Amino acid sequence: MNLTDYIKDIPDFPKAGIVFKDISPLLANAAATDKAIELLAMGLHNFQATKVVGIESRGFLLGILLAQHLKLGFVPVRKPGKLPGEIISQNYQLEYGEDALEIQANSIQPGDLVIIHDDVLATGGTAEAACKLVEKCGGVVVQCNFLMELDFLEGRSKIEKYQLHSLIHY
Repeated sequence: MNLTDYIKDIPDFPKAGIVFKDISPLLANAAATDKAIELLAMGLHNFQATKVVGIESRGFLLGILLAQHLKLGFVPVRKPGKLPGEIISQNYQLEYGEDALEIQANSIQPGDLVIIHDDVLATGGTAEAACKLVEKCGGVVVQCNFLMELDFLEGRSKIEKYQLHSLIHY
């Protein structure tokens, strides 16, 4: 099964000049979703991870399935104002602006071994911010895990100190 058959290019979204990689067709096909989770999970049992962190919002979709597949806890990293209780925040740059991410302060414990998951690695800003949040909580990032990577944006360079796994490269 070729997973790229289930990813649709949407030109000029969210703004002119950007080609958005839509994973909705992949999610709509149970066999394609199962295959993606199987491939994303390959080798992850070796890390003895304790949590999967999914980055808002599309990182939630496969991240929670990955966590369930690996029998691990799932922790959402969200945009500001979406999480209750004590939070930790991290600002970052993205390909078309600036934003911040937040995590609940008690969701990662010191020594937790964490897999960071998102649907796409673009400029690396959101992944880098998620890694910093996990580390602020005392966790250790064991892998940054992506469905796809936009190689031409060189996001890998921002998180090169971590082990990276991307299924699809554009």
